[in-house]
Amino acid sequence: MIFQYQIMKIVICIIAFVLIGSISAAAQWQKQAIDTNASFRGLSVVDQKVVWASGTGGTVVRTADGGKTWDVIKVPSAEKLDFRDIEAFDAKTAYIISIGNGEDSRIYKTIDGGKTWKLQFKNTNEKAFFDAIACWDQDNCMAMSDPVDGKFLLIKTENGGAEWKQLNTDKMPAIITGEAAFAASGTCLIASGKSTAFLISGGMAARVFRSGDRGVTWSVVDAPIIKGTPGSGIFSIAMRDKKNGIIVGGNYEKPSETNSLAAVTRNGGRSWLTAEGLRGYRSGVAYLNKKIIIAVGTTGADISRDGGKTWSKFGDENFNAVQTDGKDMIWAVGPKGVVARSFLGTVTLDGK
Repeated sequence: MIFQYQIMKIVICIIAFVLIGSISAAAQWQKQAIDTNASFRGLSVVDQKVVWASGTGGTVVRTADGGKTWDVIKVPSAEKLDFRDIEAFDAKTAYIISIGNGEDSRIYKTIDGGKTWKLQFKNTNEKAFFDAIACWDQDNCMAMSDPVDGKFLLIKTENGGAEWKQLNTDKMPAIITGEAAFAASGTCLIASGKSTAFLISGGMAARVFRSGDRGVTWSVVDAPIIKGTPGSGIFSIAMRDKKNGIIVGGNYEKPSETNSLAAVTRNGGRSWLTAEGLRGYRSGVAYLNKKIIIAVGTTGADISRDGGKTWSKFGDENFNAVQTDGKDMIWAVGPKGVVARSFLGTVTLDGK
């Protein structure tokens, strides 16, 4: 009887292993039926039901029922704007930021599910080009621009966007000539914990800037990611917790190159170690749980079940950004109105 029980346990383990492998191979991406051709790069997953995305043509989409229905929202007087990043907190509240030179860089906010939008910030610095926004909570957020006069330009609000003020960057390291950031997935700037922020760069440098006091002071370290051309560098960062995180990137002009595309940190971003295995340039990365990571880009998606040590194929779909609900659902967005999800229930139980 004991022998039969042991055999049964082995069989179950084998079946589970095969099932997990088949899920990874098939990727199981379910594209959502949304009536838009906008190209999406902004993505914010609030929970299992509430997901927001933003993109070209002044377009924002939202679901409050886990993808059963979607609202397609056109932000008034923003038809020509490209909203590259979105930060949402529930089914009603979200910030969006558009990219572009001069006044094309703007921040809007809604508190009624996208029915109305308030223009909170319009850039007046002709040298600035904003890339991303990140929030610690509904009241405290930061946004970043490409470098102006030798440093990244930062603005911050502490009152829910009623006021946006430029940060003093005297205590921020200067840029390297040719260094910039990529507005590829809204994740070149992220907020972590209660007061930490990370900013990543590309171009002639591939560096990770870190602030532990919401942008007052900064440190910076080099990362082992490909660099040296305008289209190469770090494109996305995600932190699992205070110590563990990952960065991904590459060269979007040569998306099939596979060298120096990812790195991980085990000490809160103070140093980064190369992580090999991605199949090409990746513009977005996200943790599903302590072990599982998803990276996406123009040549497809990859999955790691061991914190970034090894990777396997997770589909060939062209996605720009990825986020998860932290439990069992992955969401990704891309060009031509693409919003997709993948459910990893079996893998999640194994990976927690």
